[in-house]
Amino acid sequence: MKEKCDTYVGFRTNEFQNKVLPVYMHTDLTNRKPRILLHACCGPCSTSCVERLAFDYDVTVFYYNPNITDQEEYLLRRDNLIKFIDAFNDEFKERTHVNYIEGEYKVEDFIKVAQPLCHEPEGGKRCDVCFELRLEETGRIASGLGMDYFATAMAVSPHKDYASILRIGESIGASNNIKFLDVDFKKKNGFGRSIELSKKYGLYRQKFCGCEYARAMMKSR
Repeated sequence: MKEKCDTYVGFRTNEFQNKVLPVYMHTDLTNRKPRILLHACCGPCSTSCVERLAFDYDVTVFYYNPNITDQEEYLLRRDNLIKFIDAFNDEFKERTHVNYIEGEYKVEDFIKVAQPLCHEPEGGKRCDVCFELRLEETGRIASGLGMDYFATAMAVSPHKDYASILRIGESIGASNNIKFLDVDFKKKNGFGRSIELSKKYGLYRQKFCGCEYARAMMKSR
């Protein structure tokens, strides 16, 4: 693991970072619903969260994941997320519309906070700072866009501690004058439903959280 830690100390982003732009944003001011920015870690986790929210909220999905240090993996997850949103919007075009925006892909931001905790076990302190990094940016963007709420699809995973997500989300919400939506998406069979929907829409399902520390630990088992 020391070699894995050392590998990412010198990581720097490349010209790809400057090409990240919002894909589409749809605005309908009639019959206004509460607006929510839903952080998405990937397509599969987002499926059941979007399904649960999209008919009661004006949902914008926010793909922001500097923890995915493998650029090919990052793009694969992003493309499958967009694939799902496009299919969902087409299927329910008479009832709702889900928007999509993408954050900056700056892996060095993740490395900066995760490197000192590279020896932490999966699910430990390193995961907490990763939650905080991504939720901090989600809260900041949501507040800047005038959203009513922000939330994260990470909450659907049985591998993520919702108590930690909620604590971090509410703290960030208070700092940014925006509410963190307290919904544990894994409840009511949320994770099981995400598997069903991933199969329905033909989505790629990854086998690790995203960072190279998690992938290295997975391979060592």
